[in-house]
Amino acid sequence: MITGPRPRALTRMVGALAITQTAGYGVLYYAFSVFIPPMSRDLDAGVAQLTGAITLSVLVSGMVAPAVGRWLDRRGARGLMTAGSLLGAAAVLAWSQVRSVAQLYLVCAVLGVASAAVLYEAAFAVIVAWFGPERRARALLAVAVVAGFASTVFLPLTGFLVDRYGWRQALVVLAVLYALVAVPLHALTVRDRRGPAHVRRGEIVGAALRERPFWLLAAGFLSQTGAVSVMGVLLVTYLIALGHPPVFAASVAGLLGVLSVTGRLVTTGLQARWRTAMVTAVMFGLQGLAAVLLPLAGRSAAGAVAAVVLFGLGFGVATIARPALVADRYGTAAYASLSGALALPITVAKAVAPLAAAGIAEVAGFPAVMGAVAAACALGALALVAYDRQGNAGGARAP
Repeated sequence: MITGPRPRALTRMVGALAITQTAGYGVLYYAFSVFIPPMSRDLDAGVAQLTGAITLSVLVSGMVAPAVGRWLDRRGARGLMTAGSLLGAAAVLAWSQVRSVAQLYLVCAVLGVASAAVLYEAAFAVIVAWFGPERRARALLAVAVVAGFASTVFLPLTGFLVDRYGWRQALVVLAVLYALVAVPLHALTVRDRRGPAHVRRGEIVGAALRERPFWLLAAGFLSQTGAVSVMGVLLVTYLIALGHPPVFAASVAGLLGVLSVTGRLVTTGLQARWRTAMVTAVMFGLQGLAAVLLPLAGRSAAGAVAAVVLFGLGFGVATIARPALVADRYGTAAYASLSGALALPITVAKAVAPLAAAGIAEVAGFPAVMGAVAAACALGALALVAYDRQGNAGGARAP
């Protein structure tokens, strides 16, 4: 049951968040890859140096996530998301003026702070605060499905802007575009909803951190996020190593974005009949199977497509499963604080896993990397199965 503003106002808020998440991920994260080649020439820097900058951004966003979560629980999201939008646009504008790798790293650190304030963690905290369990899944899905097309929209758009105007002017255009989209939508549509004043959120978080189920959730999503991050970064390279042409490899890897939307739709539908943790565990298991199949059947075009399709179905499942599981077990009073606590290790895994996998590939080859990906997905599935068995016994739910 929805309380507070009329359903129409909340529907507008969900629509606005879907738009700002698409623009946010497109400008603050996905666009970076398009700028690597021209920045490499202008800044006289290697690809590894430049990639380290976006890794830093991801790490910073994870480091500030707990503080952002506490702010959201205590003061609401409107002011924070509006300020984060302004900070993100300003950082992108500053990015257009960098003259050294050190300056780029500084800008990306600021981007990390802005990302923590405006992307999924903050947006989902708003939805969890306003929507009851029966409508929460649809609202989360609506935002995640639209935002799932961020790379599909912004990678070609950014490529066009770079080709037409150069990378520095392209960043100026993206900064202005993001500011015009995100700042007014966050300021005008996001509704603040603070938790009850009598609730001691620190005690809720502390109790959760002492519980085994919380750490099972952390282990499950950390393992799968690392696996997904590795596939997102190295899949094209591995498909080429298997003998496929670069255009085919890029096209097949591009299926991951579309399939992530499909997987989110399927998962949300299955949640109406089965428990979220078990549905998510099955999806993680299928991803592990896909990672095993890729070295075995990936040299053929059909085998490569089949493995990528199977893996892609679980590509975005964690995005909607994690907020649902946290809110269902612990309630909504300290949701953002708990979500921020979970986000820190999970975001670190997202940032570090591709670097570790690249090292494994150099030493032991890509089949070993796929083995590690499969093991991580299996570990994530097993952790969620164990969580489901304990979760049914009750938890630290807050009012």
